[in-house]
Amino acid sequence: MASEITYAEVRFKNELKSSGTNPDSPAAPKENTTPHKSNLSFPKLLLGSLLILALLLAISFFVAFIIFFKKYSQLLEEKKYTISMKNPIYTNLECVKTNWTMEGKVWSCCPKNWKSFSSSCYFISTEAKSWNESQENCSRMGSHLVVINSKEEQDFITQNMDIYAAYYVGLSDPEGQGHWQWVDQTPYNQSATFWHAGEPSYGGEHCVILNYREKRTSWGWNDCICNIRQRLVCEMMKIYL
Repeated sequence: MASEITYAEVRFKNELKSSGTNPDSPAAPKENTTPHKSNLSFPKLLLGSLLILALLLAISFFVAFIIFFKKYSQLLEEKKYTISMKNPIYTNLECVKTNWTMEGKVWSCCPKNWKSFSSSCYFISTEAKSWNESQENCSRMGSHLVVINSKEEQDFITQNMDIYAAYYVGLSDPEGQGHWQWVDQTPYNQSATFWHAGEPSYGGEHCVILNYREKRTSWGWNDCICNIRQRLVCEMMKIYL
């Protein structure tokens, strides 16, 4: 009987030793397995800040894109800005200060030897060419044959012309049907035309010159055969700097 008790006691002690727990020592504090709220809130705060920053960057990019698009559209509409300055004729500009409101644009310029009037520049050539050659010549200079929209514009041009010469303008009737059209697609306005008396006379004359008639002491339009070599007037929009 006594041996059984001793065995039981020894077995109990062995179990205590195997468990590694001292029955007489105070219980070890349990680890707190609950995650700290501060450790979770920091990543959330960082993520939120990054999202806000990304949103602000996206808004800034969108606003910058809109501004760029508007400026690009304006540049497309202003053909005067597209003229290549590599052409020797445009290396020298004659400019005057302007009150134009576009930001950074304070000078209105025309190439040297061109005449300035309103928003255009005019080149009066002394060379004689056919109408098609005249238009090609103007095109190479970033311009077109002159388009006359008012009496004031015509009076300005003619004061710089030789009264004994004739000058091609950008008006023609390619089909010979009386359907006059300007080279820049400006609508032909019958109420703003300056034909000489009895003109246009047609008869195979599909192009228009500006010439002086001494009997009437005035400049006016006259239709003529397009292959006849005449002087010419080119027009381009002013260059703004």
